[in-house]
Amino acid sequence: MLNMDKKIKIFKALGNETRFKIFKNIFSGGYACSIDNTKPKDDIIAQATCVTSIAEHFDFALPTISRHLKELKDAKIIIMTKSKNKIYIEPNIETMKEIAGCFETLVKEYEDGVVYQYDNTK
Repeated sequence: MLNMDKKIKIFKALGNETRFKIFKNIFSGGYACSIDNTKPKDDIIAQATCVTSIAEHFDFALPTISRHLKELKDAKIIIMTKSKNKIYIEPNIETMKEIAGCFETLVKEYEDGVVYQYDNTK
C-alpha cells in the first residue's frame, strides 16, 4: 500500500516534463529495443525498452537520461533489469494500479459526499 510520502514521490517524479514523457513512452511501448530472442521467454521482459533507445529521442546526454530514469525508479514507477550489457526498463504495473485506485477512491468519495478535515500538522 502506498503511503502519502510514496504518492508524493511518484507525483514529483512525474511532475518533470522530461520524466513524464519518458514514462509515458515506456508505459505505452513507444520505444523499441532489440531483445535477445535466443534466451528463454521467462528471461526476457516482453515489453521492455533499453536506456539507449530512450536517449535517442531526447537532446540530452545518456547520463542525464539515466538520472531521470533513476528518479522514476526511486519512485517505484518503473522497473529496471540488467541483462548482459543492457538495462531494460518497464513500467511498474502494480504501482500504477495502486495510484489509479487512489483516484478511483477519491472520485467515489467525492460523488458520495464524503468530507475530510485536512490536518496540515502531520
